[in-house]
Amino acid sequence: MAFIEIQNLFKTFKDVVAINHIHLEIKQGEMLTLLGPSGCGKTTTLRCIAGLETPEEGDIVIDSKSMFSQGFVQPSKRGIGMVFQNYAVWPHMKVYNNIVYGLKLQKLSRQKIQEKAQKVLEMVGLVGLENRYPSQLSGGQQQRVALARALVGNPKVLLLDEPLSNLDAKLREELRFEIKSLVRRMGITSVYVTHDQAEAMVISDRIAVMNSGNVVQLGTAQEIYKKPANKFVADFIGTMNFIAGEVVDVLTDTNNVYVKTPFSEKMGCTTPNSTATIGQEVYASIRPEDVEVLTKPPEATENVFKGKIVHKAYLGNFLFFFVNINETMIRVQVPHHLPQKEGQELYVYLNPKKCMILS
Repeated sequence: MAFIEIQNLFKTFKDVVAINHIHLEIKQGEMLTLLGPSGCGKTTTLRCIAGLETPEEGDIVIDSKSMFSQGFVQPSKRGIGMVFQNYAVWPHMKVYNNIVYGLKLQKLSRQKIQEKAQKVLEMVGLVGLENRYPSQLSGGQQQRVALARALVGNPKVLLLDEPLSNLDAKLREELRFEIKSLVRRMGITSVYVTHDQAEAMVISDRIAVMNSGNVVQLGTAQEIYKKPANKFVADFIGTMNFIAGEVVDVLTDTNNVYVKTPFSEKMGCTTPNSTATIGQEVYASIRPEDVEVLTKPPEATENVFKGKIVHKAYLGNFLFFFVNINETMIRVQVPHHLPQKEGQELYVYLNPKKCMILS
């Protein structure tokens, strides 16, 4: 049963639709990430859950209680902890007072406050820094303060709005795993907002990809990466080669089709998410790591094409070849030790089982 239900949520700002009648169910203890580009509606959705925005239509149900349709529930009454992008820690308060400020408003005893504070300080790795001011902390430590403040009241729901976007790449990677581990240990139902697809794939149980106020695909990181619902999702999650073409043949009772492309009259592909019709304009799409490089012409010829390496990019543990096939550029990920150089010719095999059509 869903712990959070987003029901037909609709929200506009003047003439702009921010959230377009979306439906989502979030399980108890689950980490769901709202992923998408700027302006897609992910932060507005999060703010509606928190009670910081009010939708024109729809409702949000948390732990079987309506937040809007049966009367507006104040943010402080929703059992929510929230972590913001800019930390939002008070610069004039020491770490300890930042963390326990909300508990003091609840008029808990000093002993109870100290017990809760000590527990959360240990959880987020801030023991020994209680008497420092935010200006004496690194960005990562300030974000830990914000996380501790959100968790100290034992919330039912944790909301995180791009909490790592202001940190450097190495620290972001470190804190992703820390947040994921911490949330799982505590069993808190969490909603995480980010535009970083790598971050979403690492931290999430499930991902809701959003675009223009709509949820365009919902699934695990592997489901979304391996079987994107459309070109937008495939382009946003990872790297994909898109080859514009037209369906020229459909094999009945299978998910196999043939597509006419700029360099092939009949290239084999699959249709993982939908049925295809002859004459349909599509994109034959394949991940760079799924393209196979051959130095000699193989015996099999289907989906094998000759091209020239235009660019070669060394990225440490692998190479990117940018291969020109009849004026169409294909990106190929290959082992770092391959000796081929720019200007050399080779063959690429676009495995029909891994070459999917998208629209």
